[in-house]
Amino acid sequence: MKGVLSERITLHLHDIEHRELDPGAALAVRALATDIRHRLGDTLHTTTLHDPALIDRIEQRAGELPSSVRHAVRPPATDAGATVLRGLPVTDAEFGPTPPHWHEAATGAADPAHSGSLELDIVLMLLARCAGEPFGWQGQQNGRLVNNIVPAVGHEDEQSGASSSTLLSPHTEDAFHFERANLLMLTCVRNPDRVATTISSVRQTQLAESELLTLATPTVPILPDVSYGTGFDQPALPLPTLWTDESGCVTVRYDPAYTPIDDADPAYRAAYARLTAELARVCHAPALAPGEILLIDNDVAVHGRVPFRARYDGTDRWLKRINIRLPERRRRAQEASENGYGQRVVAPFRASIDRTAEQGRADERGSVEQP
Repeated sequence: MKGVLSERITLHLHDIEHRELDPGAALAVRALATDIRHRLGDTLHTTTLHDPALIDRIEQRAGELPSSVRHAVRPPATDAGATVLRGLPVTDAEFGPTPPHWHEAATGAADPAHSGSLELDIVLMLLARCAGEPFGWQGQQNGRLVNNIVPAVGHEDEQSGASSSTLLSPHTEDAFHFERANLLMLTCVRNPDRVATTISSVRQTQLAESELLTLATPTVPILPDVSYGTGFDQPALPLPTLWTDESGCVTVRYDPAYTPIDDADPAYRAAYARLTAELARVCHAPALAPGEILLIDNDVAVHGRVPFRARYDGTDRWLKRINIRLPERRRRAQEASENGYGQRVVAPFRASIDRTAEQGRADERGSVEQP
């Protein structure tokens, strides 16, 4: 697909919102995660993290955390659509080497010699439950609720989270799907080369009214990425790129690498190119340090990653990601009729009435994902 931002993207180091998790709250989160891990053991939940015993403990005990934790993980409060949350204590030795693949990261979490990975998974589930409803995808990393983002041999040039040597084009996470996250939580385990995550907010762009109207017209589809397979039975329905939410603010669904923009008319292509240029102009580029958490409003901001050279020696960049649904936030009613290409969420915290509506949908999603 064309329309991917150039490798020459200019990174403007604008300030974005920063928050601090106060030391008492940070220690409380870590202590609660340690207690849950000790009570349940290290091997029961590592593959998927949606074992009923673990879900019950998260559900029952997240309320024990200080109120300042919920305040810290609220959605970003500025037009930048992103917030860096600092203060979570981690040490490099507790994680062991960066795994060569997400699968090894998942299975390796059961290693008692490096308990930090599983414990951080539980921390993120607690924080995500304080923010909203954590969920995963049935076919993404085997349905695991916390995904591990590491470079993998053979995937260096893909538009996926396992890539490294290519620019990961800014995108809305799971833009093709009507049940995509409202909020993303990206947490740094290791980042010795200070590899930057790119963040661009549609609410900081400057587009003409005619361009906004053009991009609000459903014109071309957004397709699942290559890791989801090919030959989908469901029709590729046209979707809007921009629209206005209930509060009158602009929101976005954008994934240029998987949008057949060449099929659109010249006016739409020109408006899309203007949006792409504007997103590049307003790009923020935080390089997360260990223990820092990047909160991304997935309805407002697109994100990607600058290129880097992976060493595959156990010292490479390692992030963890969790998707969060915000029950109080409603999207356009028209999205309810989308087919989602058969992809289904794993939503153990969702109300039973919502889970019932999901039954019977097939899911063939692949295992290499975008961060």
